Amino acid sequence: MQTIEIGVPGTADADGIVRTYLTEVVSRYHGRPATDGELAVALADEPYDDLQGDTGILLLARDGGAAVACAGARFVEGDAELTKVFTLPSARGRGIARRLILALEEAARDRGARSLRLNTRSDLVEACAMYEGLGFRSVEAFNAEPYADRWYRKDLTSAAEQTPTGP
Repeated sequence: MQTIEIGVPGTADADGIVRTYLTEVVSRYHGRPATDGELAVALADEPYDDLQGDTGILLLARDGGAAVACAGARFVEGDAELTKVFTLPSARGRGIARRLILALEEAARDRGARSLRLNTRSDLVEACAMYEGLGFRSVEAFNAEPYADRWYRKDLTSAAEQTPTGP
């Protein structure tokens, strides 16, 4: 049975799934397995300890008790910025990431966020398709993230931008 719960940065489950996420992202970026050095740089460049309390939220999806996916949001200037959206390869295709994002959208609305925004890369084609299917729209770059080449935003204030229904 799949469950979604609030994760705590720095715990074994959260660190494990975030490390796996970064390993995949770095490997896909370079087109080969990530080296230990590259992973160390990514871990230093991509902290997530602020995804708790007033500054953010981290969600973990579990299947049979094991963490199989994660997604986080940072609350920045009235917006919620999505980060660390990842599902283990063995758990993909079951809508887990979609459910995590919808849960983050609800949390963002509860905290008064005006929009969800994120940056990603075009080589993460599955992610781009999912974001577009959830109503995110392509926007101009809102940060100088060196590894991103796509930026998305979803308005949470307009009735026209409400969460899609369906599985």
